[in-house]
Amino acid sequence: MILDSKIPEGPIAEKWEKHKFNVKLVNPANKRKYDIIVVGTGLAGASAAASLAELGYNVKAFTFHDSPRRAHSIAAQGGINAAKNYQNDGDSIFRLFYDTVKGGDYRAREANVYRLAQVSVNIIDQCVAQGVPFAREYGGLLANRSFGGAQVSRTFYARGQTGQQLLLGAYSALSRQVAYGKVKLYTRTEMLDVVVIDGKARGIITRNLITGEIQQHSAHAVVLATGGYGNVFYLSTNAKYSNATAAWRAHKKGALFANPCFTQIHPTCIPVSGDYQSKLTLMSESLRNDGRVWVPKEKATAERLRKGEIRVSDIAEEDRDYFLERKYPAFGNLVPRDVASRNAKMMCDEGRGVGSSGLAVFLDFADAIKRNGADWVSQKYGNLFDMYAKITGENPYEQPMRIYPAVHYTMGGLWVDYNLQTTVPGLYATGECNFSDHGANRLGASALMQGLADGYFVIPYTIGDYLAQTPPTPVTTQHPAFAEAEAEVRARIQQLLSINGTRTPDDFHKQLGQIMWEYCGMARNAEGLRHAKQEIQKLRQAFWSDLKLVGTSEELNQALEKAGRVADFLELGELMVDDALDRNESCGGHFREEYQTPEGEALRDDDNYAYVAAWQYTGDNQPEVLIKEDLQFENVKLTQRSYK
Repeated sequence: MILDSKIPEGPIAEKWEKHKFNVKLVNPANKRKYDIIVVGTGLAGASAAASLAELGYNVKAFTFHDSPRRAHSIAAQGGINAAKNYQNDGDSIFRLFYDTVKGGDYRAREANVYRLAQVSVNIIDQCVAQGVPFAREYGGLLANRSFGGAQVSRTFYARGQTGQQLLLGAYSALSRQVAYGKVKLYTRTEMLDVVVIDGKARGIITRNLITGEIQQHSAHAVVLATGGYGNVFYLSTNAKYSNATAAWRAHKKGALFANPCFTQIHPTCIPVSGDYQSKLTLMSESLRNDGRVWVPKEKATAERLRKGEIRVSDIAEEDRDYFLERKYPAFGNLVPRDVASRNAKMMCDEGRGVGSSGLAVFLDFADAIKRNGADWVSQKYGNLFDMYAKITGENPYEQPMRIYPAVHYTMGGLWVDYNLQTTVPGLYATGECNFSDHGANRLGASALMQGLADGYFVIPYTIGDYLAQTPPTPVTTQHPAFAEAEAEVRARIQQLLSINGTRTPDDFHKQLGQIMWEYCGMARNAEGLRHAKQEIQKLRQAFWSDLKLVGTSEELNQALEKAGRVADFLELGELMVDDALDRNESCGGHFREEYQTPEGEALRDDDNYAYVAAWQYTGDNQPEVLIKEDLQFENVKLTQRSYK
């Protein structure tokens, strides 16, 4: 297979505008004849469903939640990037493009990233028109703050609830189309397979999570907007429902999976406090605008602090190591997430970590409170401070927060071309479930930007180009491929229920997460990755021989839901390890310990690894085939990243 990214010709600043003119159009009368399935109703899915319905298409939208408002997009806190340059501080579309390519350690397509930067300015206008309550300056203008990897303030925000407010805006647009009858909304419904007819995506198989009913749904095209796969690690900042099943089933039907080992570790999360935990809590990156990250300078001081012999207030200023400010004076605490996370781990590995486990560093607001007052800090970050206090029982106004890196986002995902189409014609992937925009590391406040860019401003144009070449004759579920796909889904469910072993899905999931975090987490090496592959294979064998499920498939059965998702995580986890083992370099969130600079920074190998690693499924228990898409850099120079 040869990958065709379909990147338009011409100067990068003109590619998208020319492409929009060159794509084929569907006239309004014909749009009413086309059905489109959208799976997922977070920012990418809700915006896509609403926009496509507004254009006149008939849309079926699916969510496994009871309401689209429960999508994990709601958990995003800090903000959304846009190259508006309201602060007049030197920002531009090109600077956002450059910062994103550099932040991703030069492992993303230039054309896709530039389009994202271009479209970003339209997103803010769209959301303001919907009534999203962005923070404003005293004079009424929209406010901005800074995020990691940038030296300008381009992040628009709604206190610490930006994702929630943006999702409510998209949900209102979606609800409008539901009321008009242009969108049919299926809640509490999980996609379990893609139906492919003559090589094209023509529908999906779903399970009603309340009744257990298996259903067939047909369409002329299918759009996946199902989020990332961070929960393969068990402990992450993702909602517990977040999973990889839709994307993974699409992969097994022919959609290539790109850069699966590119996972993001967020530096500011509440540390793990015990084996009983099922998820972790994010503390917004925006806190690093005013919070200062530090650890004790001396290991002995850190040990005394952990034992409770001294308090934080007993450590003098000269005995504190503000290590990010020391090592990266140009960016300070606002270095990209992968850099901040690795440095936090380094401090803890040296024995200078804080908290009872020693796996935490301080995020201190004492200077900000002294400079501006507690009320000022509360106005900017009050809900985040309240959340921290409720979870930890500590008052962050009086003592520093304790933070430690945790899995937060996945840059890898289904391979898509410039039109966001996978290698299966008619099957599209938007938002976090595709790989397209962030390379090996996503900059903060760019996930919301990508989700809304794909949904509001990209897919409405590009899907029309495909549909214009597809006859508008109705697609029904009468084709034998639907019955075959349903039979496969039923057989898989029955296989899970019939094992009758002794271990729960959560037990297997937790063990998988421990393997992934230990050997394919913040740092990886060849020996550990080979060991992880062996352990995952053993765990998969144990899963299919010792899984314990109760109940039936014809009822609400959350254990059955989890089992299906864990089965997919086990296969995806092994592919992530294979991808990490194959990429003999360090870049962004993929840090191979064998490949680092003398200062401990990621050391890329542009001669051999400046490509997208797209993996092709070849059958159960068969090795996947690597297909490379070479990355061309014509507008930015490949250099060693420096934030010093």
